[in-house]
Amino acid sequence: MRKILINIAIIISFIFIYFLQANFFTWFKIAGVMPNLFVILMLYIGLFMGRNSSITYGAIFGILIDIFISRKLGITSIMLISIGLIANLFDKNFSKDNRITVMAMVGIATIIYEIGSYILNYAFLNINIEIIAFIKILLVETVYNIILTIIIYPIMQLTGYDIEEEYKGSKILTRYF
Repeated sequence: MRKILINIAIIISFIFIYFLQANFFTWFKIAGVMPNLFVILMLYIGLFMGRNSSITYGAIFGILIDIFISRKLGITSIMLISIGLIANLFDKNFSKDNRITVMAMVGIATIIYEIGSYILNYAFLNINIEIIAFIKILLVETVYNIILTIIIYPIMQLTGYDIEEEYKGSKILTRYF
């Protein structure tokens, strides 16, 4: 029953983040760039819910984003799944207790997402390469995501450990041995 409620909360969070991306952050662009809250959500899912959930949610959310926003179906799915898998690697190798570590994870995940999306869009849509504009967007979006992570980190930590206990169980000692 608790897992069902957690999944409903994740879906509601996705809808809320979608409306934030589509409406609210269009007014608060920095240098014409909006944050990508979907990367933070997928990182959260990968860190606290595990690999299977991150693959499932990455595929579903990516397809929905591609349907509503993107020009090519599948690129966002591939990148969100990869962010979920990278988050799973982060979970095994780094601590989620430190705010700076989570900020670094968000920065790395944002960079990987944007570079991967740029490469896939170039390969499938033949978009012209504008390296300087891409680097500007990449840096601004990464900083923007990190700033938002600083703000929402307490919520991530508070809810994340409850979700992790439900999905992964209490395996604290086996994690280190």
